[in-house]
Amino acid sequence: MQSVMGDVAWPIGWTLSAADPERARALAVALSVSPVTAQLLLNRGIVDPERARRYLAPRLSELRRPDGELPMAGFAVAVERLTRAVRTGETVGVFGDYDVDGVTSCALLAGFLGDAGGRVVARVARRDAGYGFGTEDAGRFADAGCAVVVTCDCGTSDHEALAAARARGVDVIVVDHHQVPDRDPEALALINPHQPSCRFPFKGLASVGVAFYLAAALRTRLRDGGWPHLPDPRALVDLVAVGTVADLAPLTDENRILVHHGLTKLRTDPRPGLAALCRIAGLDDGVQRAADIGMRLAPRLNAPGRLGDAQPALDLLLADASNADARAAICETANLERRAIQERVLVEALQQAEAQPDGVIVTAGEGWHAGVVGIVAAKLVDRFGRPALCIALDGAGATAIGRGSARTVGGFHLHQALRGSEDLLVRYGGHAAAAGLTIEARHVGELRTRLSAAARVTFGDTPPSVALGVDAEIALDAVDELLAEELGRMEPFGMGNPEPVLATRGMTLERARVVGERHLQVTLRDGLHARDGIGFWFADRDPGTGSRVRAAFIPEVDTFRGVRRVRVRLRDLSLDA
Repeated sequence: MQSVMGDVAWPIGWTLSAADPERARALAVALSVSPVTAQLLLNRGIVDPERARRYLAPRLSELRRPDGELPMAGFAVAVERLTRAVRTGETVGVFGDYDVDGVTSCALLAGFLGDAGGRVVARVARRDAGYGFGTEDAGRFADAGCAVVVTCDCGTSDHEALAAARARGVDVIVVDHHQVPDRDPEALALINPHQPSCRFPFKGLASVGVAFYLAAALRTRLRDGGWPHLPDPRALVDLVAVGTVADLAPLTDENRILVHHGLTKLRTDPRPGLAALCRIAGLDDGVQRAADIGMRLAPRLNAPGRLGDAQPALDLLLADASNADARAAICETANLERRAIQERVLVEALQQAEAQPDGVIVTAGEGWHAGVVGIVAAKLVDRFGRPALCIALDGAGATAIGRGSARTVGGFHLHQALRGSEDLLVRYGGHAAAAGLTIEARHVGELRTRLSAAARVTFGDTPPSVALGVDAEIALDAVDELLAEELGRMEPFGMGNPEPVLATRGMTLERARVVGERHLQVTLRDGLHARDGIGFWFADRDPGTGSRVRAAFIPEVDTFRGVRRVRVRLRDLSLDA
């Protein structure tokens, strides 16, 4: 039965999107897809068949030009300067921040410039030196003879370092996507979609997306000038996908197009470093979903930078077949160390969070590792459904310096909230979904008070809903390979394009057993029809074999030892009234 079921009483804890069976059937016929898939498109506001076709099969040719009628500010100046540097043999420095967006941006531009015949010096930040582009970094590039430096995922607020580079005669091009302060940076060119003068319509690009545009435009300019070395920017989309997904950028508009094609390249022709990382991460069939980037690749690429020096991650992305496996092993060793440190911090942060029953969660601890506070903050958000901030203090006492990271829930803009408390902060930066800050310990309590007040303005007296959103209720016999493959065409899923969740009620839990690290493997039956499923971290949510249950899930095709089968990945499993 390939249909969306009608209106009935809906379980507490789930919210069901409104169904429109007539429009869903019409769209299904126009697209030759199931009514279920058509309803999912309607739920995302996609009602026009032509727009739906572009959504299901995005093309790189649909990317809007950054130098067109609505150009990116600073873009033309940056392209002209880099063209001159390549053609005249000037050395170009490329500097990336220590997270995945910064490292992939650095790898993308450094690799492209090198393949184009340019002279390149590439470096990435060390976490223990602080966020962003520093004065020492500026000095090292000047000492290396760089005439131009491109900063990636940082630089917008790094005024002292930009002034230091300028004083040494170095032109700096800033490639960034963080919120822009009132003071303009002292850079030759700032390419940041958030600056007021930028007319480019899509503001959601990660820095690696901006870097991709810069590389593509540079190739065009070099080609028009008869330059002989013209690398193909399409070979860079795997890096764009990794950096965009890891940075929680919205997977809409340009990002959706770029990540869609990046996932294809990761499946079919990944660069050696990413192929080695897939092997070590257990992705034997390669990257299939955006979630594989977020859960498997990004943590391993982030790990060296979280512990200190992000250089091993950059080295891996620039590796060739002869050294990729060894470099991937270095990142994996850092990842194992990161996980152990993270678990210790998470236990203490959870204890503090439990004592904060409302408002924004703010946790702080002496001796916590600053490299894991972002992950811990994200886990607190997942656990409590509220914005969360985790701060690592470098000592005891009121004047101890804390370095923190914040994550949020939908509707609460972190950077705007921090701007209202900037008098308490040594420095801060970020965007709507994630932010970082430096603060003295004596101001932590007041910061929580102000952030919680800002949250009350946003949400009122009602905290953000933690109910599970369900796109459609369907019968179990509608969960087949065709539906799973159609849902796969809606990838990439993530921020701005959430994974579609379906639900079925009135089933029998025929079998349940715990496997692996507290995962629950189940068989669900509805009359003659049965489906296997897996609930990750669902070991303590077993309603009991033989129970009448309801389930919310994502259908997917699982390939194990070459055998394809349809299973459901559980989002909820509970007793059905």
